[in-house]
Amino acid sequence: MLTHLQIRDFAIVEAVELELAPGFTALTGETGAGKSILVDALLLAVGGRADSGAVRHGAERAEISAAFDLARNAAARAWLEEQSITHDGEAHLRRIVTADGRSRAYINGQAVPVQSLRALGESLVDVHGQLEFQSLSRRGYQRLLLDDSGGLAADVAAARSAYQSWRAVDRERVEFEQRGRDRDSRLELLGHYVTELEALDPKPGEATALAEERKRIASLGRLAEGSRQVADLLAGDEGGATGALARSLAMLRQLAGLDASLEATGRLVEEAHIACREAVSGLRRYMDGLDADPARQEWVESRLAAFEAAARKHRVETSDLPELKLRLETELSALRESAVSLAELERKLAASAMAYEDAARRLSARRTEAARAIDGKVTALMQDLGMRGGLFETAIRTAEPLVRSEHGADEIEFLVSANPGQPPRPLAKTASGGELSRISLALQVATLNAAHLPCLVFDEVDAGIGGAVAEMVGRQLRALAASGQVLCVTHLAQVASQADRQVKVAKRTLRGTTHTTLEPLAGDSRVEELARMLGGASITERAREHAREMLEAALQRPAPRRASASSRGGGSSRARSDRAG
Repeated sequence: MLTHLQIRDFAIVEAVELELAPGFTALTGETGAGKSILVDALLLAVGGRADSGAVRHGAERAEISAAFDLARNAAARAWLEEQSITHDGEAHLRRIVTADGRSRAYINGQAVPVQSLRALGESLVDVHGQLEFQSLSRRGYQRLLLDDSGGLAADVAAARSAYQSWRAVDRERVEFEQRGRDRDSRLELLGHYVTELEALDPKPGEATALAEERKRIASLGRLAEGSRQVADLLAGDEGGATGALARSLAMLRQLAGLDASLEATGRLVEEAHIACREAVSGLRRYMDGLDADPARQEWVESRLAAFEAAARKHRVETSDLPELKLRLETELSALRESAVSLAELERKLAASAMAYEDAARRLSARRTEAARAIDGKVTALMQDLGMRGGLFETAIRTAEPLVRSEHGADEIEFLVSANPGQPPRPLAKTASGGELSRISLALQVATLNAAHLPCLVFDEVDAGIGGAVAEMVGRQLRALAASGQVLCVTHLAQVASQADRQVKVAKRTLRGTTHTTLEPLAGDSRVEELARMLGGASITERAREHAREMLEAALQRPAPRRASASSRGGGSSRARSDRAG
């Protein structure tokens, strides 16, 4: 639910704030006062398109902030949690548009892309007006509305799951067939490669070990000379380090007899003497083993050359040859078993196709039932909303063989006949702007058991009507508001009088600059505004009396019967944000 809207330097608005509550709020005022600007600002706040034209003349930037209570909006809370945005049960959306057309967006103080603002906005608010019916005219939206109104979520999910299972098997089959088109040539090539690699038989780590051995063989002379020099330093003709340590140890033993504190030093020298002798022994063994083996050297060089040739051929590192051999053997085995695998895939594909067909036909049958219900309700409401003799019809076309899609096999389209005797035609091609507004209202009322958003906005839904029809429009808006929040921009007193509260939008000129102001109305001020809407520029006592009667009648008259709101879910409708900016 929208709880607060703040607008600064947007269009002709310098600074306004609006506190909102549940129920039906009517926005009224003279033509050109800026009522629809409030709707445009709200659309901008929830991610609508914007440009520099949104900024008030002379200002550096426009800023719109909107606060929403998420207590009854599980979808919005889930979205915020998925994005790791803390919320405490509220969402604060902020949009800034600079004079050069650049835009910044924030959710609960966290900077986000405008696309994120729009994604969250889709679960917060739904705007209906004469310029916002692209979604209502789209068949995808019509399908969603029908499915929601009929409570078909489980059937839709079953069809989607069956489709995804069939699609996964079909992709596997296509990939398998693509690999199989050159199966024979690939089999021959793989057989040749595997034979070569089996003959080479590379072991993990072998290439690295052979490279190290080749390096050692190539350095035998340097290794022998260096080892000899180290051995001479440790135990040469004059004893070297070993002899020095032996003499030192003998002397320390004598001194330790005079001073026991030297015993620890003696032990260290003894350990060093032992280590030095072991090092000399190790060096002598190493030198004895350095004799060159021409046959071994030739084998190592030959083996490494074979490794390097195979690696160049397959464009891999020599260390990757064992893994390559295993991979090619696996692919060769799979190709040899392809006939069996393809038959199994075809069996799985047929089974998944049958499962999808069963789910799609169940969904089609449920949609037909839901369509009959919604058609009757909307047609009945059209009679009360100024379209006597009008007809609403949901066309469900199911091609044979069944079309496979994640939404089922049906093509769904809303048809309408606004005048008696005319055959129903597609909604977007038949209804005028005002009629489309009222049909949208009828759909919202007729599908109250569907998953609507907690905030619905109607911009001049009463265009082209008056009298009793206008009163019925107001009553239906009041019915909608009983289970959520409805904001309506209206010129008609019959509609405004049905609202729980009324806000007057006025335009004033101060020091040559035009400003828009908001004034919540109550008591005499609301009567005065309704009287103005009834009587125009000249407000008479008769108009005031009529306004009072309308308010009293609205309070006494119960709202139209509606479906129970207890079955409603958290908003699946969409905010139409194309007009903002």
